[in-house]
Amino acid sequence: MEGYNPFSLDGKTILITGAAGGIGRATAIECAKLGADLILTDINEDGLKATLEQLDRPDAHRYVLANLTVDEEIDRLVSEIGTLDGFVSNAGVTKPLPVKFINKADLERIMSINAMAPMYLTQRLLRKKKFSKNSSIVFTVSIGGVFTTAFGNAMYGSSKGALQVFMKNVALESAYNGIRCNSVNPGMINTGLLKPGTYSEEDRKKDMQTYPMKRYGEPREVALGIVYLLSDASSFVTGHSLIIDGGKTLY
Repeated sequence: MEGYNPFSLDGKTILITGAAGGIGRATAIECAKLGADLILTDINEDGLKATLEQLDRPDAHRYVLANLTVDEEIDRLVSEIGTLDGFVSNAGVTKPLPVKFINKADLERIMSINAMAPMYLTQRLLRKKKFSKNSSIVFTVSIGGVFTTAFGNAMYGSSKGALQVFMKNVALESAYNGIRCNSVNPGMINTGLLKPGTYSEEDRKKDMQTYPMKRYGEPREVALGIVYLLSDASSFVTGHSLIIDGGKTLY
């Protein structure tokens, strides 16, 4: 059938956090191509503007600058948006450290950004009844801390593991309202998550060899998985973890 596209997002309004770069930006670009009207948020205004400039139909989208680790800014964001058909939570940070060197400041920062902020935002959106019937929530989680472990990954993995459990509870409690909730669980993706100098180029190439496909993923490859979970093509999918890892978890 000409024009048939089960992954269309035409007419859907979607909120995307962490939209200033990486997977968040790639998700915004793909969602806009498929017809969605977007609300983008991040703490990086220059990054948000750069994302907006790359979107199809730029006049159909807007951004809201917000620090989602601050309760008042979560409330302000929620008050400024109307009814949503989709919500994608992308914001995340990491700092590799062995367990014996973990400190309170780093742990609280990572937990706050990676787990607490999306939990509180989701709670506010549900409480304020911001989701339409048959809407979709997607959390960008990770294989790390959920399906794999690695030296130095305790803080990041713990934060993502917490978000994974939260996702399943949201899916269970929201299903009767027609609201679906799923996660994408990427392996290593070529984003700015890891700061330069965290790993040497030699270590990076060595780590790639632990992936059956012998490379890291690209943000767009994760974004297209998110598109599937946002679209009506996944209308009977909830509480699911979509692993996008180049086969890493096959070992």
